[in-house]
Amino acid sequence: MAQSAIKKVVLAYSGGLDTSVILKWLQEEYGCEVVTFTADIGQGEELEPARAKATAAGVKEIYIDDLREEFVRDFVFPMFRANAIYEGEYLLGTSIARPLIAKRLIEIAAETGADAISHGATGKGNDQVRFELGAYALNPEIKIIAPWREWDLLSREKLMAYAERHGIAVEMKRDGTKSPYSMDANLLHISYEGYDLEDPWVEPGADMWRWSVAPEQAPDTPTTIELAYEKGDITAIDGKAMSPAEVLAELNRIGGANGIGRADIVENRYVGMKSRGCYETPGGTIMLKGHRAIESLTLDREAAHLKDELMPRYASLIYNGYWFSPEREMLQAAIDQTQSVVNGVVRLNLYKGNVMVAGRKSETNSLFDASIATFEEDAGAYDQKDATGFIRLNALRLRVQGRMRK
Repeated sequence: MAQSAIKKVVLAYSGGLDTSVILKWLQEEYGCEVVTFTADIGQGEELEPARAKATAAGVKEIYIDDLREEFVRDFVFPMFRANAIYEGEYLLGTSIARPLIAKRLIEIAAETGADAISHGATGKGNDQVRFELGAYALNPEIKIIAPWREWDLLSREKLMAYAERHGIAVEMKRDGTKSPYSMDANLLHISYEGYDLEDPWVEPGADMWRWSVAPEQAPDTPTTIELAYEKGDITAIDGKAMSPAEVLAELNRIGGANGIGRADIVENRYVGMKSRGCYETPGGTIMLKGHRAIESLTLDREAAHLKDELMPRYASLIYNGYWFSPEREMLQAAIDQTQSVVNGVVRLNLYKGNVMVAGRKSETNSLFDASIATFEEDAGAYDQKDATGFIRLNALRLRVQGRMRK
């Protein structure tokens, strides 16, 4: 890419070490104006320091956007309608945030007349793919600068040295100490990578976790909650109506207090390597259990089974960065069509890391008919003699094969 062709770039900016160095590096190497964009997607950190650091670096156009409601409403909730989970364990907390950030980068580039966007994702990870696939889907002509694929500052020591040479302040964490882990947080989860987690045999230290108590330290009595669903989305907790972001924040609070949502995973990155990460997703863990419970009552068997067959593909599309792809949108349309009947209430017991279904009901869409399912006399609702022909027809091919084997 011809550096002289870049006059203005929009940088996804957190104010941390990496993006602070990138900001200065872009100014020096590309000689361009930098616009910073900081997204509030519920990471729980004060974002105004990012504004102060950007101002000190000479940035004139600074965007700090509260995207929490959009994040949960338009990205997290649609994903949970699919019961999406990657490789059986990962609830896609980082993956689902990237398309929203890419979308806003492209919007800001259009608003400010920028030639390019830039991000701080490394050349080894999934996020570079997610950011860039999303950006290209929304603006095929956008230029993208990925410093980790261009510079030689490939270690924390080199980044720190660069920051010191250029007078870039590097703050510690809010409690005065620096976590040794690479962490990413939003309203859906917090992740931990690096440091001693690079050895899959090493158990995470008890002091690593930030959002949840250890299950053994959780309360000795269950916490019972009721989730109200409308078209597959949670609209109220214990009878109190809440917005999407409020729902997830409250479930994080309740779930974390009960030791729910911890995961230690070795996953397959899209770029080809295996990676070990630890995650806390208390609210998402509760949402997945509750949604499957209300679907079990309201969804037709074949629709539910087809959803389960499609889910791994859908989850992989999100993990690999294809949120804005036609195939993800096609699957989403099919999934959303099924959710028109997913209405009702689920009661859950939360206890020492476990989420247990205690009840589910739907006044308008329940397919459960006690008069048919009962073990007592059913007054002719189901003729058990009919099962004889049903079984014999389904056994026909098996009996033919059995005779051949004999």
